Amino acid sequence: MFAVGLTGGIGSGKSTVADLFAAHGVPLVDTDLIAHRITAPQGIAMPQIAAEFGAAFVAADGSLDRARMRSLVFSDDTARKRLEGITHPLIRAETEREQREAQGPYMIVVVPLLVESGSWKTRVNRVLTVDCSVETQISRVMSRNGFTREQVLAIIARQATREARLAAADDVIDNDGAPLDTLTTQVERQHRTYLSLAGS
Repeated sequence: MFAVGLTGGIGSGKSTVADLFAAHGVPLVDTDLIAHRITAPQGIAMPQIAAEFGAAFVAADGSLDRARMRSLVFSDDTARKRLEGITHPLIRAETEREQREAQGPYMIVVVPLLVESGSWKTRVNRVLTVDCSVETQISRVMSRNGFTREQVLAIIARQATREARLAAADDVIDNDGAPLDTLTTQVERQHRTYLSLAGS
């Protein structure tokens, strides 16, 4: 099935854009949701994470203690790579399963780190970047997650630059404070393009 890789930096509004595509009946495969699912209570990654990092990184309900793990991986690159060694193969397998099962005119695969991963560009037919300024990202994430400015900047620093995401994009949706109806219009335009490209 024709696949569009949807990406964007933290706070860019990927989820909002993905939901607007879903409203047109387009199936979504969201790697972030998969990552959360495998680290939820009884998630398939949790036994390996507990064995690798210890019980301190498992919350009382059996899920990943995200705050503790975030603090560790942001200060320790080796720990980040150990975590990714567990989660990335599982996320990839689950993503491929969902892609095989998807039904619709085409699919949207939401991949926050599409540009950073290197391999994703070869696994989708088209790359759609949701774009906004860094200051917009910072204000949205501070408001949404309660993070400090420094915490948001640290996350942004680990992601591809805005310029790199734009360079990788076949298509761009501007979400730098655009009202929802403007965003909806942009998605409708892209939806028509993808229907045509997919031969639907």
